Amino acid sequence: MCDRHLSHLCSPARRNLLLAGASSITLAGLSRHDAMAAEPAAANAPNSIPPAEALGRLMQGNARYAANTSLNKDYSAGRAARVSAQYPIAAIVGCADSRVAPELAFDQGPGDLFVVRVAGNFVNDDILASLEYGVEFLGVPLIMVLGHTQCGAVSATVKVLHDSVRLPGHLPELVRAIEPAVRMANAEHGADLAAQATIDNVRLNTNRLTVSKPLIGQYVKSGKVKVVGGIYDLATGRIALI
Repeated sequence: MCDRHLSHLCSPARRNLLLAGASSITLAGLSRHDAMAAEPAAANAPNSIPPAEALGRLMQGNARYAANTSLNKDYSAGRAARVSAQYPIAAIVGCADSRVAPELAFDQGPGDLFVVRVAGNFVNDDILASLEYGVEFLGVPLIMVLGHTQCGAVSATVKVLHDSVRLPGHLPELVRAIEPAVRMANAEHGADLAAQATIDNVRLNTNRLTVSKPLIGQYVKSGKVKVVGGIYDLATGRIALI
């Protein structure tokens, strides 16, 4: 109930006016922010490097991580400088698995990686839109689709297709996204279906990004962006390119 002393503020007309005012302020703020965010990366930005150099940095960082000699330990360093801008050297399409942390696995600090994650590390329209933003407005020169050993999403898809297992909720949507990789692996008659499907899933999504329209494909064709795939080994921490 409204306090009697504030009853003049609680009338429907007054309340609607206040809400409209608040909404316009919020929308105006978002518009200004969006305008700032939509400025393409400068040619001399810190991440304006060849894709091969970006990949080299990632793999060198992974070698340090696997050897337990990581350099990035002070995550407060550069925090103030990152307030105004970000210059990631790579975008990572990673699995949501809690055991795989791209920033740690590549020994990169905050602001170095533009990471999108979903169980099964596949590319749908939402993931694609995020990657397009990274390439178009942040100047990301490299995209890596990163799968990992013992992936639960891939194993679940195998069980659904081979053992007719039924999954609850929205989990069948994950299965539909990963199903093409499992079917491809099944046709290859490998000894370990889940392991091969994990590799094929990375390859399929890497290929999709390489030719995706209208943005990423043209950057790849021009040589400004490279798309690669990798598999993270849970046991060793090492990432193998595929």
